[in-house]
Parts: sequence; C-alpha cells; structure tokens
Amino acid sequence: MNAPAPPAPTIARAATVPSAPRKLFVNLPVADLQRSIRFFEGLGFEFNPQFTDATATCMLVGTDAYVMLLTHAKFDSFSTRPRADARRTAGAGYAVAYESRAAVDAIADRALATGGMPSAPPQDHGFMYERSFLDPDGHHWDAFWMDPAAIPGDPEASR
Repeated sequence: MNAPAPPAPTIARAATVPSAPRKLFVNLPVADLQRSIRFFEGLGFEFNPQFTDATATCMLVGTDAYVMLLTHAKFDSFSTRPRADARRTAGAGYAVAYESRAAVDAIADRALATGGMPSAPPQDHGFMYERSFLDPDGHHWDAFWMDPAAIPGDPEASR
C-alpha cells in the first residue's frame, strides 16, 4: 500500500522572477586551485582575474551567478563549522542549464575527459535531459537542458 504524498509547502511570496536583482556567489572548497581552474576552463568557463589570488578565484557562471573556488584554508576561514568532504558526502548539487541536449552531452563528455568522474547515468525526461558528473574535488554537477515549451509563461518558448 502506498503512503499518501505529503502536502505541497505553502509559499507566501510566489513569483517567477525575483522582485529585486541579486547576485549569487557560491563558495566551493578545492584542494588544488590551479587544477580546478584548468578543469573548469576545459568546460568553457571564464574567470575574473580581479578576484583571483593564491587562495581564490571567481568563476563566471551566468550574468549574476558566480562560483568562488577557494583553497581549503581560505574556505575554512569563512566558517567555524567543519568543511565537508565532497568526495565522501553530498552536501549540495550544482546545476547549470545549457541550450540543447547536444550541448549537455558535449559539456559532460569534456568533464569526464578533463578529470571529472561520472556520477549518475543520463536522465531523459522528455522535456528535460541531464548528465551528472563529479569535479576533481567530488562536487556534484548537473548539466541540463529543459524544453522552454515545457515551462508555462517562459518567454523563450515563443522563440
């Protein structure tokens, strides 16, 4: 016998776009900063030299989305809590959208060719396709494509 599904959460501030512009910075600890830069450059990401030193670099992900790759010592200076070992535990997943299924396959194949590890088999949901991999530090990444027509009200659906 199947248990009933839990009720959906209540949302008091529903929206499809943010009411205020914000920039997102995600901090990721890495064991070898140069190795991580090479890996992500191999996937086509750029880096901002203004925010790069021997302990950190700023990876440009989107117009207002950035991933700060931080040495373990730098990352540890931001928190009093112990740093998780992404090679052994999953604390978060990082998903990046791409323009097509072919682009998803290309980025995942490059990730595996440049030091990444497979994480899960490809998932094809019809309206969405994704491939997962682990970066050299064990962080879980998903490259995905979603059909804009599957998202009601998406302005890209009419293109």
